[in-house]
Amino acid sequence: MLGLQFETETSWADIAKVNLEQILTDHAFLEQKAASNAVSIIINYSEETELVKEMSNIAIEEMQHFKMVHLLMVKRGMVLGREQKNDYAIRLQKFFTKTKDRTNALVQRLLIAALIEARSCERFKVFSENMEDEELQTFYKNLMISEAGHYTTFLQFARQYQDRTIVDEKWNALLAFEAEMMRERGNVAKIHG
Repeated sequence: MLGLQFETETSWADIAKVNLEQILTDHAFLEQKAASNAVSIIINYSEETELVKEMSNIAIEEMQHFKMVHLLMVKRGMVLGREQKNDYAIRLQKFFTKTKDRTNALVQRLLIAALIEARSCERFKVFSENMEDEELQTFYKNLMISEAGHYTTFLQFARQYQDRTIVDEKWNALLAFEAEMMRERGNVAKIHG
């Protein structure tokens, strides 16, 4: 369903499990960045009413996810660590050539957001299926479902703003780029690491 061209090895889940505070900190900040991205899209494309409505929902939901992760950490005696750069997202953002065309820029941004959500969804699935901790198993399974919804929303909007054939060509190229990038990853306790 996600179209990802590289599957995360279960060994990544083992690394994440033994570095739980680190992975939860990384996850919390990713949720915050996802909310910020949705707000930024609202600011930059405020004339797109349907997009604004949906990005408002996503921004609120992502901040709720941030709060949920933080509360889970507090419950377990953990402290939210410092934010770390998300080199995964930075590399994805460099894939597309910068453009002054607003529509093209929006489509590129929506595709990158869709891919980040798809990879998060896939990682949450791997984490939940390889977790002995029942609370975390359920927590990540539920978040996986939400991320899948965000992925489809971003992809649908991209296809709405530009010819589907063009969008799908861009999407497939981005998926191939990300798959190659992911082959080097999976060895640190980060959601996209």
